[in-house]
Amino acid sequence: MKSLLYFRLAVSGIRKNKKLYIPYLLTCIGMVMMSHILQSLSYSPALFMMHGGSQMGFILSLGKFVVAVFAGLFLLYTNSFLIRRRNKEFGIYNVLGMDKNALGWVIFWENIIVAGLGLGLGLVFGMGLYKLAELALLNIIHGSVDYSFTVSPESVKFTLCIFLPIFALLMVKSVWQVRRAKPLELLRSENAGEKPPKANYLLGLGGLVLLAGAYYLSVSSSNAMAAFTWFFVAVMMVILATYLLMISGSVVLCRLLQKNKNYYYKKQHFVSVSSMAYRMKRNGAGLASICVLATMVLVMISSTSSLYIGAEDSLKTRYPHDSGFTIYRSRTEDMDASFMNQIEGTFQEVYARNGAVPQNVERYRYANIAGVLNGNEIDPNASDTIMSTLDYNILRQIIFVPVEDYNAVKGTELTLEPGQAMVGCLRCSYEDSDFRLGALNLEIVGRIPEMMSTGEAIASVVPSITLVISDLSELEPLESLADYKGRKMLSSHYYYGCDFDLPEEQIIQIHNQQRDALMQNDALLDSNRESRWTEECPAREREDFYITYGGLFFIGIMLSGVFIAAAALIIYYKQVSEGYEDQSRFAIMRKVGMTRQDIKKSINSQILTVFFAPLLMAGLHLVFAFPMVWQLLQMFNLRNLQLVIWTNIGAFLVFCLFYVIIYKFTARAYYGIVSGDGKE
Repeated sequence: MKSLLYFRLAVSGIRKNKKLYIPYLLTCIGMVMMSHILQSLSYSPALFMMHGGSQMGFILSLGKFVVAVFAGLFLLYTNSFLIRRRNKEFGIYNVLGMDKNALGWVIFWENIIVAGLGLGLGLVFGMGLYKLAELALLNIIHGSVDYSFTVSPESVKFTLCIFLPIFALLMVKSVWQVRRAKPLELLRSENAGEKPPKANYLLGLGGLVLLAGAYYLSVSSSNAMAAFTWFFVAVMMVILATYLLMISGSVVLCRLLQKNKNYYYKKQHFVSVSSMAYRMKRNGAGLASICVLATMVLVMISSTSSLYIGAEDSLKTRYPHDSGFTIYRSRTEDMDASFMNQIEGTFQEVYARNGAVPQNVERYRYANIAGVLNGNEIDPNASDTIMSTLDYNILRQIIFVPVEDYNAVKGTELTLEPGQAMVGCLRCSYEDSDFRLGALNLEIVGRIPEMMSTGEAIASVVPSITLVISDLSELEPLESLADYKGRKMLSSHYYYGCDFDLPEEQIIQIHNQQRDALMQNDALLDSNRESRWTEECPAREREDFYITYGGLFFIGIMLSGVFIAAAALIIYYKQVSEGYEDQSRFAIMRKVGMTRQDIKKSINSQILTVFFAPLLMAGLHLVFAFPMVWQLLQMFNLRNLQLVIWTNIGAFLVFCLFYVIIYKFTARAYYGIVSGDGKE
């Protein structure tokens, strides 16, 4: 009998507080639904039938764990708003004779109802929308559409295993929070307010220092490896700095506005500023959370959409030709004219059989070695230095190209004497007049007119220096260099690449025949190396590119939707909870002559004064994060800077539109409460 009473009280409490519970319940449903969809997609048969499907599954798995962790943290955060609003109601029950055990049972049933609806409806919507999400993903990655409908028991099990403990933790937290409070505290909790906060300039200074340090790490990152190393450090610094600055800075702002008599002593500003000043500690933390979520959305959606939109540019950058082969040799002296002619003759036989005419042919020899740059010297065996300092800015890949081959490829007429070199750089710079590597000394006599389109160097995250020299025979002093494991460090290569004016299917067929021809002519290759060549065919690799970039774009959209919904809910609860707190204040102001129009002006003043600060700071974070993000995008072979800039601008403008719509909606809810029009 008592259980039925507690259940009815729980249902009544949820119904009376529907303004708080409906958004919270929708959030629970959305989190469960999103988690189930991502989990189901990671097991999708349609994806695993595709080439590279396992890679797509890995990307989706990362997304589902991000959603699971974020759901737990965010639901704990938003649950505190519900409990704070319900404390007065629980206090009345307690005063009327309901003990803490009975209150605990009411809270228990409320959580059971929310958990049941959240899990049940979330799984139902997840199963219903899973196919739509799968079709969208397959369309993004240019996959074959499969219209069969399946339900994955593993996905249901995973979702339950994630969210049942979360809802159990929420219930324990709610019961414990109410049981430990005194009845008088529960009654006064809503009107308790806060003491006037003091401006903590030390916290503000610490926030500025952290923010300046994070911005410096971003703008000073000169290559992808350094950016990747320090990216997560910079992210944590920005998050902490944002909270410190929002908490301390918002207090300082209110104090400055109160000291400005011309601004403060106006009816549209007086109430809003004085109300904000007494809850800035909590206000600042909420604004910081909104700012962090906004920054995450902007960085995530701008970077993943840049990758997806620029996928073709990235593919062309990574693979300069329709078909390319890089053949390895043990020694540079083995790459003579006879060897190159034999390789090309083998390929010409394939072209003749298929009636294909190669275009834009590039054939050249090169040798490369990696090491630590120290002034004008390269130490090829200093990996310990890099690992101890994590200074990847000093790591370089050195590529040597004979001037004869460079002239043949670029159509130039450069001449070099032994001991001379011309330099070109990719993602780095070299300004010294000479170059030293072991026993090799080169005089830099100029810069090469145009860089070689070496796909290997483009794909590498290590910056490269290309040196055009008189002949590869000059590298003989480097042949004996070995690393600490005794492995030879100088690597010799012959590259052959060309294009075809043919359909992609025929290009792939010709490329495969070239590969088979090399396998059948084993005498042409160095039998001492396990990996005898690498091959490049963008037509064959296009599917992998779109699976990777499309998968990241899809995850970016899904997670951005989750984070936008989270920011919207924080804003909504912030407005609603503060609306109930300010209701009595505005009632008094109406009695002394404040009109509804004055109330609207005061609300708009509050929004414009404080609530757009997270958007502005998120925009500032995006601007300073751009150099580091740009370096990271280059790890994916994206070189279109203009595309990335415009994508970031577009992402910010679209997010601003969402932000304005959210605030218009929440401001209306706030106005309805403080004006007395809102029904509880």
